[in-house]
Amino acid sequence: MTMYAALLRGINVGGSRKLPMADLRTLMTGLGLDDVRTYLQSGQAVFSSAHGDEDSLAADLMAAIEGQFGFRVDVIVRDHAYLRAVAGACPFPAAELEGKQLHVTYFSEQVGPERFAEIDPAAYAPEEFRLGDRALYLYAPEGLGRSKLAEVLSRPRVNKGVIATSRNWNTVVKLVELTGG
Repeated sequence: MTMYAALLRGINVGGSRKLPMADLRTLMTGLGLDDVRTYLQSGQAVFSSAHGDEDSLAADLMAAIEGQFGFRVDVIVRDHAYLRAVAGACPFPAAELEGKQLHVTYFSEQVGPERFAEIDPAAYAPEEFRLGDRALYLYAPEGLGRSKLAEVLSRPRVNKGVIATSRNWNTVVKLVELTGG
């Protein structure tokens, strides 16, 4: 059995696309997933499965959510080893920063630097971003809510063709812990 995290994009924010975590746990258990737990209300669930295919696990979960709740939710599923590797590869001094200053955007597939070529990093200093393995690390000293760079990085034109969902560093670390067994 492998431990995974399911990252759901854009639920329970702004009063729309409500998906109670208890209902999500029930739905996931009904799909045959084991050890299902949720973290916060913003769309993180951890589970174990012998299935082993992140993409089909995500597709099954997306279809089940749409079937039961009537709206589409983008889902990325990643295993513990990947989550640990992303946290370990952080190019910023995570231990010296507040959780709200550092974020990871997880992508459904690898993205290259050409996707961000139109963004002038100097225009957003001291904010900065770096690419990783199917991830983008964002340092936003004033937090995500005040970040001009985060606004540019989240534009549909930049993320066209991929699922992208962001988590603050506290959640990144917690997901590593929760999927660790």
